[in-house]
Amino acid sequence: MTVESAFSFFIAVLIFGITPGPGVFAIMARALMHGATSCLPMALGMIVSDILYLIAACLGLATIATHWSELFTVIRIIGAAYLLYLGYKMWTAPVSSDEFNASKSQKGSVAVNFLQGFLISASNPKVILFYIAFLPTFMDLSVLSSGDIALASVLTLVGLLIGLMAIAVFADKARGFFRSPRAMKGLNRSAGSIMAGAGAYLALRH
Repeated sequence: MTVESAFSFFIAVLIFGITPGPGVFAIMARALMHGATSCLPMALGMIVSDILYLIAACLGLATIATHWSELFTVIRIIGAAYLLYLGYKMWTAPVSSDEFNASKSQKGSVAVNFLQGFLISASNPKVILFYIAFLPTFMDLSVLSSGDIALASVLTLVGLLIGLMAIAVFADKARGFFRSPRAMKGLNRSAGSIMAGAGAYLALRH
């Protein structure tokens, strides 16, 4: 991978990272509820899953997306159901100031948040097809080396992390405008709707 193709690949991944989808919706919802910092483990979980798909694409394993379609369908349905559940919990969250402030500390463990992010991204096996589609634009897959795969993985890590955390910071800033119980109720329901929408998006994908 040349310097020019590496830079182009990085920009493409960055744009991909901020493209609306289940992952972006989940990051936005979490940032609205708990702030941008709490989104880091979830973002890393999504990125690790994406990198695994990237490596699979680089190694020519696109057949997984078709031959294991039933398994991926199960994963997608489980992920969608979980997002719908989170949406319900956010929709029905307490709206008093004390309860809202207390809820900031109830963010779940880093491992749980990481797993949530991983499952959200893993629930969308078509990511591998996305990488299969644009990888040939940036590298010659016929002479791909382990160094090229490692570089692509690092660029993906940095690009997606910047994109997802930018979304989180933006949502966190908007969160500061919500202070009254009425506004917090609207915040909870907005975040819940976003999360449920991400679940519905996953469930309805074919």
